[in-house]
Amino acid sequence: MDDLVRLLSRADKLLRAASDAALSEHGVRIGQNLVLEALWEQDGLAPGELAARLGLTTPTIVNTATRMETAGLVVRRRDPADARLVRLYLTGKALRAREPVEEARRRLEERVAAALTEEERRHVRTALEKIIKELA
Repeated sequence: MDDLVRLLSRADKLLRAASDAALSEHGVRIGQNLVLEALWEQDGLAPGELAARLGLTTPTIVNTATRMETAGLVVRRRDPADARLVRLYLTGKALRAREPVEEARRRLEERVAAALTEEERRHVRTALEKIIKELA
């Protein structure tokens, strides 16, 4: 079992580094892409709504949003119906980053899975889904 945990940890570290390198070329850091993907689907979500969608905590989203705001990817605006609530909206920079970021992720996935057969890809996907479900 120790070997599996060690291998997963090593793969995670390498994948995070490769993801961050690929995304940073487009002004996006790892983790921010998840927030962007959710906002590309539905702009104007509140941090709590994003946290629920992504399975993260609201403080994590707030911290990420602060960095994204500094990078010019999102802006915060008060909810017109409830001024206590803040919503996150994509900037033009974030909208323009969508296609390059999605393409970078596609290329990275191709690289990651290049040595795997289609059957091995299905097995890895299934195994990872089971691991995530067990730990979530």
